[in-house]
Formats: sequence, structure tokens, C-alpha cells
Amino acid sequence: MRIFKVNNDEVVFEDFFMTDAAGKTENVALFAPARSLSLNEENDERPYETYNVQVRANGFEMQEIVGVQVFAGEYSILQVEPLPTRIQRSTQRNIEVIPDHHLLTNEGGNNTGQTPPNTTARILTQVVIPTNITVHLGRPDRNAENVTVPFLYYLKNCASSEIYPTWPYEALKANIWAQMSLVLNRIYTEWYRSKGYDFDITNSTAFDQAFVKGRNIYDSIAAVVDEVFGEYIQKRNFLEPYYAEYCDGKIASCPGMKQWGTLDLANRGYSALRILRYYYGDEINIVETNNIQDIVSSYKGTPLRLGSSGQQVRQIQEQLNAIAINYPNITPIFPVNGEFNEATEDAVRTFQQQFNLTVDGVVGKATWYRISYIYAAVRKLAELKSIGQIQNLYSGEWPGTNLREGSKGVEVQLLQYYLASIGVFYHEIPEVTIDGRFGRGLEAAVIAFQKRFGLIQDGIVGRATWDRIYAVFSSLDQEIVPDDSAPPYPGQPLRSGASGANVTAVQLALNTVSSQYSAIPVVVVDGIFGSGTRSAVLAFQQQFNLIADGVVGPETWNLLFTTANRIDNGDEPGTSQPPFPGTLLRVGSRGNDVLLMQQRLKTISIYYTAIPDLAADGIYGSGTEASVKAFQRLMGIPSDGIIGQQTWALINRTYQEFMD
Repeated sequence: MRIFKVNNDEVVFEDFFMTDAAGKTENVALFAPARSLSLNEENDERPYETYNVQVRANGFEMQEIVGVQVFAGEYSILQVEPLPTRIQRSTQRNIEVIPDHHLLTNEGGNNTGQTPPNTTARILTQVVIPTNITVHLGRPDRNAENVTVPFLYYLKNCASSEIYPTWPYEALKANIWAQMSLVLNRIYTEWYRSKGYDFDITNSTAFDQAFVKGRNIYDSIAAVVDEVFGEYIQKRNFLEPYYAEYCDGKIASCPGMKQWGTLDLANRGYSALRILRYYYGDEINIVETNNIQDIVSSYKGTPLRLGSSGQQVRQIQEQLNAIAINYPNITPIFPVNGEFNEATEDAVRTFQQQFNLTVDGVVGKATWYRISYIYAAVRKLAELKSIGQIQNLYSGEWPGTNLREGSKGVEVQLLQYYLASIGVFYHEIPEVTIDGRFGRGLEAAVIAFQKRFGLIQDGIVGRATWDRIYAVFSSLDQEIVPDDSAPPYPGQPLRSGASGANVTAVQLALNTVSSQYSAIPVVVVDGIFGSGTRSAVLAFQQQFNLIADGVVGPETWNLLFTTANRIDNGDEPGTSQPPFPGTLLRVGSRGNDVLLMQQRLKTISIYYTAIPDLAADGIYGSGTEASVKAFQRLMGIPSDGIIGQQTWALINRTYQEFMD
């Protein structure tokens, strides 16, 4: 191995060394200037000396590494990978220290003064310390080599490339924590791989942080990396590693940490954590994980659809709810329970329509990545001012900030869900719409709740009010459930223009009630809250002395379903309705329920000759199907030949009219 120094094309120093059987040389002592470092240094003298290294071995290429930095009193290790002679490649590497982070450059390499474009990505479900990491040696959109290295080596390389090893321990520690957090944020958000790149991070300081292939690693820096490995910055109550943006603070400026500023603060006696809080705020902490594993994609390869369940479904529900804050045409999904129900399917369909995807209500690969992409954007997960992925949001824990008029977000959305559910049982609390925005209506509901439960009536949801709201919400299953177990109120009123599973349920219930109350018209069950449904709701409200506004709020919802259930069970005064069996009757069905319908259709056919006679044998064949279709056409409902809840109720109602 040859170590030499060149000034003005003249070799001014040269020495030669042999390696041992393990490929190591003896420790080499080289001259370096003993200069102190200060943030306010006015001269441009470097605190290190640079040397060139040539490595020769039989059967391998000669390699030359240019600009190896040597600091006074500092050990460093230069590891050189031998290259067989048949492989030809450039081995020169210029090492830059304290790079100008996050300043874009133009084609000539000059700073533009602009920050990189704000792009977003999908996210993982947990923080992972990767076994290895793939680094792109250039800007993300430029052709360059990718290298895959152990993650621990990556951190030591970055720190050795970014900061001086002679800085105080607390300054080194603060910088390494920030570097660890930034790269883990890139991995957690799958920042580059979500865009189709085959790497995890770049070595471009305009976008990420410095990494120099084959550079020397300083012992003092390596020791700190080993000490804090697995530790990263996290903002209070957030799940993701904090995007710890930083810059050098002398040439480049940024809103995050200033690397040269950490030197000054450390010299003034600041600890590493105090340095970070100086730049990033008091809400950050250092957390640790030992979750070391290979990086895997967040998409598991199995589409999620109606009937699916599990953690991935819950993740999609949480992300769609967050997206709904910015895209209010998406109806929030409550409760968030990991069950892919009709409400989840409706939200997925709306999302797909919004973002020009195939509208099928199924979360396949394209929809999964797009949901995660938009979620990362609206929560700003990969930005210094991230609003974060809130930890334990759906556990009922106080989100940590007071909510008041003007607030918006998933915390407000959840508050609205709690109050809407409580309002079903406590009628003094006005109706609440789940839209994630804290307006006058929500403030009135909060004040009503505070009054009902003896709290300060200020309309602000601090910890005391939040905790009491959640306690009352959690106790609802111990409350006296409305008669005949009406299904849970969806949390927001249903009115003209609404659609989805909840509207379908209302239409079915209206038709059941109409079988006993002739003033209430039969509606088409199509899941769309149109003029016909509104007329039926108005008629129901008038029939039962409710405020007749054509809107299904908590009171109308509760009474509608309890009445429909009593009719189905034969408990409503003056009714003799057999309960709907709970499953559709169609060709191939058989049993007592089929026999009952056949008997009643035979009686009805005596009065309505358009309905063909049929055999009452308990077997749903083509003859029964023809009679059912004829009856449905006569009643003005879709003639599909299937006996659902609506057709069941109408057959029983018509039969009862003749029997009375």
C-alpha cells in the first residue's frame, strides 16, 4: 500500500506499507494540523490533512483513493475491497465534509436556494431497523450505482462524511441521532421504493444525507454510532421516526438543525437531547427499537375486500379517515375495528373514484399504495412540520392537544363519533356530523355534554372533558339499549343525496314499517337517498309525531329500527307479521319459510290474476320465482324473483289485508 501527498503535481510525502495475512496494515501515523474548531472561525483553513492511497495486490486492480482525511489525534479505518483485474471501474472518490444539505443545485452544480420538491410515499406499519440498506450514489432521478451495505456501516459512513470526528461527544451524538432518525423516516415511509425506485435512500445531500463509497471511518464516530444504534427521534404521541431535517448552518440554511450550531451548543454545555430540542422543540424524545429485520413491502399481496378483517383492514380504515379530512366526499369509517364492512367498501369506492382508480371497492396493490401515498401527504409524515401518525388514537387516550372551534383533524373526527354515539342515549346533546372540523355545531354539542356531566361549560375539549366523553362512550354497552336493539347510529344524519349501506338499511326498515302503516309509502331499495326515500321518512316522522324534516337523525333512526324490529317480531300492536328469516329466499331455497311465502302468494293470486298459481311444496323452483317476479312487478319494486326483506314484508302485508 502506498500513502502519498501531492502539492502542485509534486509528491511531497510518500511511504509504503505491507498488509498481514488478514489484509491489515500496521497503524500508520500521519501528520495533521492541530487546529481547534469554532463556529465563528473566520479563516478557511481545514482542520484536517488529506492523503491519497494506492492499493496493489497480485491478481487485482490497482486502486487509488483520493482525498482521505486525517485528523490530529484521531484513529480512522480505510477499508478497500479488492477488485479482480478483469473488472474495470473508477476508484477515485472525493470526500466532502459538512455537505450543504437540502439545497437543490442546477445543472452546473450551483445552489439554487430552493428546497427539494415535496413528494410523499406510502408507509410501513412499524419502525424497522434494516439489516442492510441500498444507497443510490447520486440524485434520485440520475443514473448512478446502487450499493447495498450493512445498516450499521451506513450510519458510520454517513456520520464520518457529515461531521468532524474531533467535535465534542454531545455534538456527535446529537448529529448521529438526527441522521438515524432521518434515514429511518425514509424507510418507514418507503419514500423511494413507492415511486418505483430500487433503492432506499440516496447519497445526494440535496435530498438525503452523505454516504461515500469506500471512505475511511473514524473510531470516535464509530464508537458513538455503536452506543446509540437503534435509537432515533420521535415526536410525542407520533408513531413515525421524526423527519430530522438538518443542514450545515454556515453555507446552507434550513428550518431544522444546524450542524455547526451543534458544535457551539455542545461547547456551551448542552447535552445531545437538549441540542435536538433546541432545534426541533420540546416535544421530541429519543426512543429505541431492537426490531432489526430485512425491509419488506407494506403491501402483503392479498387484496382486501368485503368480509376481510385484520390489522391491514384497520390500517386502511385509519388512513381513509385521515384522508377524509382533506377529501370530505369520503365518508369516515366508524367504528375503526379492522372489519371490512360496507362502510369501508363505500369509502374505498369513493377514494378510487376521487383518484381515478378502478372503482371496485377492493383494495388491491394500486389502491393500497395510492391510499398510503395520499395518507403520507395529508399527514406530512416526511416533513419537518409533520402532523404525524398519532399513536393510540383509537384507544381513547387524550390526543394531547386541546380541541376547540377552528380545530380540525382525525382527533376532531373521533370526538364527533363519540358525541354522536352518546347523543343516541342523551337527547339533550344535539346531532353531530362527522367531518373532522370543529365548528359551532360541535361546540354546542360539547357544551351540552359538559352541562349534562357537570364540567366547565367552555366548549373546549381538554383532557378532563375528553376523558369524561370517552368514559361515557365506553359505558354505552352497559346502558339500557333502545328497544329491540336498533343498529348503532352511523354518527351523522342521513339526508337527500346520501348513499351507501346505511341508506339501504333505512329503506328496508321503512318498507317493513310501511307494511303496517299504509300512510308510509314503499320505497325502492337502491341505497340512494332520493325524493322517494325522503317522502317515506317524512311520512314516518309525521306518523310517529317526530319533527318532520325528512332527515334521519339519531331519534328518527332509533324509532324507525325499533318499530321495524317489533313488526318483524309480531310485537307491534295490530300486527301478525312473521319475522324475516334473515337470508334471501331464491331458486334453490327450501324449507318452512319458502312454504309460508308460497301459501301466501297462492292466496294473493286469487285476487291478483296477473300472479300465476304455484305449488306450495317448500321448494323454491322456477314456478315460485315466476310468481314472485309477477308480484314484484305489481308492487312496483325491482322484479328479480328473490324474496328479500322488502318483498317479504310486502307479501305479508298484502296477505294480511285480504285476511282482515
